[in-house]
Amino acid sequence: MRAVIQRVNYGRVTVENKVIADIGKGLVILLGVGPEDNQSNADALAKKIAQLRIMEDEQGKMNLSVLDTQGAAIVVSQFTLFADTRKGNRPSFINAALPELASPLVDYFVEQMRSLGVPTQTGEFGAHMRVKLENDGPVTIWMEM
Repeated sequence: MRAVIQRVNYGRVTVENKVIADIGKGLVILLGVGPEDNQSNADALAKKIAQLRIMEDEQGKMNLSVLDTQGAAIVVSQFTLFADTRKGNRPSFINAALPELASPLVDYFVEQMRSLGVPTQTGEFGAHMRVKLENDGPVTIWMEM
């Protein structure tokens, strides 16, 4: 699994001009699933992200987690994180998991985030989404499990 984690002041996802996710301070997580990924990967990644100390404390230092700050998260499925751009100018997505594997694993990851105490909303798997956010910092971290 691959994730791009962005610390945000707000995040919003719309599908067909309808808001389907909307948070204030917290994290927007773009999540990609590979063909070898499983629930163990999702467990480890969710725990790491929930406890990742990238939120600011009173002194402006990154010492707190999204749990510590009672922030929220939006998880957006993003198969393009597995793009292979080594050949030509058109990315190949052959390294991304098929929807039959990816969709349930994204759902499982979201449930893990919630079970860890992070209020988590989602985009819509397979839909054309518009993701709007204000990156705070900016803080953007790429992770792979």
